[in-house]
Amino acid sequence: MRTCALGGPSCCQKGGFLLFRKAKSVDTVVLLLLALPGLAHFLVFKYIPLAGNVIAFQDYNMFAGVFHSKWVGLKHFIFMFQYAEFALVLKNSLKYGLYSILFGFPAPLLLALLLNEIRLSWFKRATQTMLYLPHFLSWVIVGGIFTELLSRQGLVNRLLGEWFGMEAISFLTEPRYFMGMVIGLGVWKEVGWSMIIYLAAISGINPNLYEAAMVDGAGRLKQAWHITLPSLLPAIVVLLLLQIGNILDANVEQVLFFLNPLVREAGEVFDTYVYRVGLMGGQYSYTTAIGVFKAVVGIVLVVGLNKLSRRTTGESIY
Repeated sequence: MRTCALGGPSCCQKGGFLLFRKAKSVDTVVLLLLALPGLAHFLVFKYIPLAGNVIAFQDYNMFAGVFHSKWVGLKHFIFMFQYAEFALVLKNSLKYGLYSILFGFPAPLLLALLLNEIRLSWFKRATQTMLYLPHFLSWVIVGGIFTELLSRQGLVNRLLGEWFGMEAISFLTEPRYFMGMVIGLGVWKEVGWSMIIYLAAISGINPNLYEAAMVDGAGRLKQAWHITLPSLLPAIVVLLLLQIGNILDANVEQVLFFLNPLVREAGEVFDTYVYRVGLMGGQYSYTTAIGVFKAVVGIVLVVGLNKLSRRTTGESIY
């Protein structure tokens, strides 16, 4: 055993332990400093604003402030469920959320599985770039482009008329087309970005599993079914639960850009309703009650489905 000039082998062991603890503490400080901006973001923009939910139980007056506004208890929640317009907005929000999950959730997973089968690296990188590029475009740009394409004199209607002899379709003003158009554009814009998460998870799968499957005679389809998908199950469960928790949320920029009086009955969702009635109409307490209602529904869905997922698949987010 090595000896220390200051006091034998025990001194070396103590010195090494102290150096290890010091290095570990420095790493901890560095990691905390790196996490500090993210923690500050959540603290300032997510947790502190939660205190504002108290105005859902008040007749809030911005001149009187939170501490001097009249307390009314559950008045706004009772009014919310009795108001006829609330049922319509709830129906549209649920439809938007369910269709977004039904069509938007499996799309990036399927794209990731298909892209993973491409062997030409240059083509794979180019395709991946093209797929997630729309994510970086604002809805003002995307909305302006598709407003021109889908108008009655736009390219889509001209092609339908020339190829199939169809009359011009009012995609932007017909209520029956509004929800499908908005959800389809949302899936197109975000599918590439969500796909990156699955590609990252696929890259972490042990390649020896695929080699063993090939030796056993499994083709590409069976490899994807028995190796890739089970390996992606933790990521699938987490992303699905997070999306279900936001089932009553909509992309307010997207819906608000295409929303107009002709399609309001089919396209008004909670976020646009809160913007119109709360911010524009000044009914802050009532629309805050709607926000609390949405949050409670999201929490109940996440907790309940998380328990169900833990029992059925063994995977959960906590």
